[in-house]
Amino acid sequence: MKNVEAATVKIRKRLSGSWHLDVTGAKGSWPFDVPLGNIASSEIAARFSEIQHDAAELHRWASRSGATIRTKSRHVGGTAQQMPTHICVADIETAAGICGQDWVQRIERGRSRAAALAADDVDSTVAASVIRAFDMQSDVNFELLVAAARWFRDNDGAGLTPRQVPIPGLHAKWLNTNQHHVEALAGRPLHLARPHPARLHFTYLDAGHLAAGGRRYDVATVGDHTHLPYVPRVVLITENKDTAMTFPATPLAVAVEGEGRGGGTVASFDWITSAELVVYWGDIDADGFEILAEYRRVGVPARSMLMDLDTYHRYAPWGTYRWPNGSEIESREPRDLGELTDDERAAYLAVCEPALNMPPRLEQERIPLADAHQALHALVGAEASCRTQ
Repeated sequence: MKNVEAATVKIRKRLSGSWHLDVTGAKGSWPFDVPLGNIASSEIAARFSEIQHDAAELHRWASRSGATIRTKSRHVGGTAQQMPTHICVADIETAAGICGQDWVQRIERGRSRAAALAADDVDSTVAASVIRAFDMQSDVNFELLVAAARWFRDNDGAGLTPRQVPIPGLHAKWLNTNQHHVEALAGRPLHLARPHPARLHFTYLDAGHLAAGGRRYDVATVGDHTHLPYVPRVVLITENKDTAMTFPATPLAVAVEGEGRGGGTVASFDWITSAELVVYWGDIDADGFEILAEYRRVGVPARSMLMDLDTYHRYAPWGTYRWPNGSEIESREPRDLGELTDDERAAYLAVCEPALNMPPRLEQERIPLADAHQALHALVGAEASCRTQ
C-alpha cells in the first residue's frame, strides 16, 4: 500500500502539470483519485497489525488534509476488513493544501489573475499560458502586462519603438522580453519597429598597425559594410570586455568582445568565420562551455583556449562559488553538447557538478594575460604547422 509521501508525489505532479489550466477553466483536472495499490489477502493476514496501523494513519491524515479515503471490503482470517484503496482529492484547493503553502498561494494568485483576464474576455487557454509564464513575477509586472495588452488592443503601435509606447511604467527592455505575451493577450501583432541591427566591438592587436597610428578600437554593425585595415588571420573571442581591450599585441589578430548566448552576431561577419584561426576564450563554467557550443552551432569555427581540466585545476584557487549578486552557484544538469570535444566535455562535466572544494566557476580574467597570450601563441603555431603539412 502506497504511503502518504508517495501519494503526495502523484498529487503534486498532477497539480504542476495543470494548475494554470484549472484556475482559468481551460481544463478540469479534479477530482482525482490516487490508487494505493492492491495488497494480497495473504499479506494482509501476515502483516495485519502493521497494515491496520498504516490504514488508521492514512485516515487521520486524510481527515486533516481534506481528502477522503475509498475503501474495499477484504476477507482476512474469516472476517471482513475495510482496506484503503484510493486517496480521493475533490478539488484543486485540497490538492494545493496537501502540497504545501506555496501551492496554496500559487492557486490563490492564479485565480485572482485569471479573473482579471476573464474581465477582458481573454481566451481561457491563452490566459492559462500567460498565468503560468508570469507565475513567479510580481503583481506589479502582471498588472503592467494587462495594461500593455489593453493599450495595444485599442491602439495601433505600428512603427513605434518599445521606448516610444506611451504606457506608464513600461520599459523598453520589459516590452522586448514580454512582447509575445502582450501579443497573446491583445490578440494581435504589435507591429513595433524592427530592432536596430546588432553591433560588434573589437580591438586591433597587430603591433605594426598600431605603431603606424592605426586605431585600436572599432565597432561593426550587422548588415553594414565593414572595411578593416588588415584582414585578420587570428580572431580571439572573449566574453570579458576588459580582456578583449587589453590583450597583448598579436600579429594580424583582432580581439572580439563576445555577445554571450546565441553567437548570431559574431557569425554574421565573414572576416571572423573565414579567418585562419578563430579562438574562443570564455569562463570555465557551465555557461562558458554552452556558449562555446552555441558559437559552433551557428557556424563560427571556434577553437577553445584555456578551457580544459588542466587550466581548471591550475587556477581553481581563484575560482568562485557565487554569482556577482552573491547567490550561490548551484550544480547543473549537464546538457548533451555534441559540439564539444572530449577534453572540453570533461571540463564541462567537472564544473556542472564540481568535486569537493572545486569551484563551479573560474572567470577568464582570473588567468593572467601573459599566460593567455602564450596559449594563443601556441595555438597560432599549431595552426601554422598544420597548414604547412
